[in-house]
Amino acid sequence: MSLIPQDFIQELLGRVDIVEVVGRSVQLKKAGTNYKGLCPFHTEKSASFTVSPSKQFYHCFGCGAHGSAIGFLMEQSGMSFPDAVRELARDAGMELPQQEADEGEQRRAAEQRSHKVRLREVLQQAEGFYRERLRASTRAIDYLKGRGLSGRSAARYGLGYAPDDWQGLAKVFPNYEAELLLQSGLVVARDAQGQTLEPSQAAGATVARRYDRLRDRITFPIRNAQGEIIGFGGRVLDRGEPKYLNSPETELFHKGEELYGLFEARQAIQRHGQVLVVEGYLDVIALAQHGVEHAVATLGTACTPEHVRKLFRYCAQIVFSFDGDTAGRRAAARAMQSALPVLSDERSVKFLFLPAEHDPDSFVRELGADAFEREIARARPLSVFLLDHIGEGLALDTAEGRAQAIARGRELIGSIPESALKGQIVNELAQRLRTPADELRAALALPGHRRAGSAAPPPANSAGGAPRPKPVEPRMQRLSRPQVDHARTAMRILLAHPGLWRDISTAQHDLLVAHAGSVGELARWLESYLDEHAEPTPSSVWEALRAEGLLEAAEALDPAELLERDTAELQPDLRGALESIEMAWIKQRQQALAAEGLADPASRLEYQGLSLRLRELMRSLPRL
Repeated sequence: MSLIPQDFIQELLGRVDIVEVVGRSVQLKKAGTNYKGLCPFHTEKSASFTVSPSKQFYHCFGCGAHGSAIGFLMEQSGMSFPDAVRELARDAGMELPQQEADEGEQRRAAEQRSHKVRLREVLQQAEGFYRERLRASTRAIDYLKGRGLSGRSAARYGLGYAPDDWQGLAKVFPNYEAELLLQSGLVVARDAQGQTLEPSQAAGATVARRYDRLRDRITFPIRNAQGEIIGFGGRVLDRGEPKYLNSPETELFHKGEELYGLFEARQAIQRHGQVLVVEGYLDVIALAQHGVEHAVATLGTACTPEHVRKLFRYCAQIVFSFDGDTAGRRAAARAMQSALPVLSDERSVKFLFLPAEHDPDSFVRELGADAFEREIARARPLSVFLLDHIGEGLALDTAEGRAQAIARGRELIGSIPESALKGQIVNELAQRLRTPADELRAALALPGHRRAGSAAPPPANSAGGAPRPKPVEPRMQRLSRPQVDHARTAMRILLAHPGLWRDISTAQHDLLVAHAGSVGELARWLESYLDEHAEPTPSSVWEALRAEGLLEAAEALDPAELLERDTAELQPDLRGALESIEMAWIKQRQQALAAEGLADPASRLEYQGLSLRLRELMRSLPRL
């Protein structure tokens, strides 16, 4: 992606008609200046999916899906970013350029692409070998039949069999010494001391012994969202440890990011508007065979925030299915912690605990898909699971128990982005703890308080709109946590309507660019971007954020919801948020000056100037 010039991306988005691109797969009808249709990313009966030709942007008010024409092809068709750009460029009659790079950089990039192609080819050859060995193994076939799997399901998911042979792959790879076999994870290498060499260590290393990673196991090819094989999982046929064995981390395969069955389930997930996350490969296949086709599985690792973010790109609801035992509840708690930072009012997470005697595979085989769907409908919302988790094992009828619950909930609730959902969770916890909601909010925010520093303030009554130099280092102290919602509100509006950036005062500008975390980073990026692009469209802003690696931070603020709002309508909200931030900073600065004793005339003069500005702000806020 980095080798495609941003100027080309901007020009491409200016030429492409997003209505035409989306209209190839969604039936759109004119609705005022925009177009509407049924969302392709979740099931709905009334149209909430809007495409704006003026903004070159789509947005679903039902599931929250949004983006440019490039993003639509990536989400709808599972294309990579370069492939989506390439297809749109071809349709627009534009030749895809490459950024100028030195000869060495071009050679390294070409070599890396070529190396990944060869790795995929090696894995594809191995899959063919494993499938062939499955057809020849009565024992492996009988095992799959005993698990209730049909031949059609085995073929759909590419199941195979790794023979009970230390170097079985030598039959398909005559050069068994090839480094590609080590780097792909198909073969295990050990050095002279018997230490295992990771794939990343294999290049040039002295290998004393090598052998097939998967032996006497059913093999499950693991595919990325584009359907390319990136690794394998293997399950023992009889007793043995470990029961499941996955490919190691390689250039192609990263366990914390990939999900088994996502390629096969993608369309079903979009139809249902929901994804079911289970723990095993066979759970995924058995559920699909019985008609529950929107299931995926993690790959021998706990669910990560990257998994959750990836799934939320396909639907607005995730249902985690775990065993009801202690281990299952621990896994559910880890999944909950991964989901909290990426929650929003439009996203839902639930937890399904099956009866102790069942996993999804056995449940659907014994009781059928309808019974399983009923269990899904009874899954516990994340808010309920979170509150139960916070209070678990504590005597909430005592002061000590309630204090422990607050301490336990502080980090968990604090990791949820500011939203109506977060407010509702805090209110419900306050009821459970019989504590006033305001007191609980203060207690939960205590770790976020920071003592005011001694940074110099901005000009208190600077006029807006004047040119200003970019700050090399933030000149304003970082704000304490209680004000983060105002900063997020301001940044959310500015990302949706970047033209408003030029209307804010120098003081408020400095506060935003100096803000801690993603808000400050986005503010600094937006300032730089607007210096080069005077009148950007939302689609061009979105793709520029993607190129800078800031799209995820921007999406967490959900600015797409505001695109259809009128700029004039949002100006009071922006002004109110910015003035609230400025008031908070002034109070912090005054506390710092007072703590230093106001011993010199300059400190007293600064304090008085801040007091005047504070009174001015307090007079204006009630009118907003």
